[in-house]
Amino acid sequence: MKISTLIVDDEALARQRLVNLVNDVPKLELIGECATGKEAITAINDLEPDVVFLDIQMTDMNGFEVLEKIIVDKKPIVVFVTAYNEYALKAFDFFAFDYLLKPYKDDRFFKSIDNIINFINNKTHSPFEDKINDLLKYVKAGETNTCYSEKIPVKLGNKVHFINVCDVKYILASGYYAEIYTNEKKHLLRESLSNLIELLDPNKFIRIHRSTIVSLNEISELINSNYGEIDVKMNDKTMFRVSKSYKKLFLTKMGL
Repeated sequence: MKISTLIVDDEALARQRLVNLVNDVPKLELIGECATGKEAITAINDLEPDVVFLDIQMTDMNGFEVLEKIIVDKKPIVVFVTAYNEYALKAFDFFAFDYLLKPYKDDRFFKSIDNIINFINNKTHSPFEDKINDLLKYVKAGETNTCYSEKIPVKLGNKVHFINVCDVKYILASGYYAEIYTNEKKHLLRESLSNLIELLDPNKFIRIHRSTIVSLNEISELINSNYGEIDVKMNDKTMFRVSKSYKKLFLTKMGL
């Protein structure tokens, strides 16, 4: 008997990588792919997969909101796919069945699969569903008491420099690094934008592209093209394109 598997991730390349990995495991049967949280809710409720690889941060909703809307009696085993920072991962260690921390290696994926297969084969009683419910309660409690970073630490040799978040104009991805721009200078930090956006107040910063985070206070104007594309003009005259996957969220945030 094969283990039915569903993949949920809003990034096409991330989905394709998981598809390739799942197809390499004979005991797994891929029954679907979802690019949004809304698609995931429908697929889980309709297909009732045994296992779901669930991205935490998607453009329309997060993975926790997806889990809250699952109504099937047979709850799937959920493996979170996340770029959360090390502090948030402590919650996953306690509450979750397993998680893959982006960028993860193939061996880490196969280790997770071994755990799943052993769990299913042994039919061991596990409070997994209770753990998921406890995780959702934990996340909800955290949402009402979230403390966003006021300073971003940047290591320079044997020193650590602290950037005031209120001074940040925008952040750009550059390979494995993030370029943090202030009025004074550009700072280079070895960190992903996915991790950084989690540290920033969503009422002050927004991601408009997989490679761009901007300060809402630094936006000067929006420019619409004839092809339905939107460019953001910053106070320092720098222009950034809003990608299609972030467009709806951005316009909602801007009250448009």
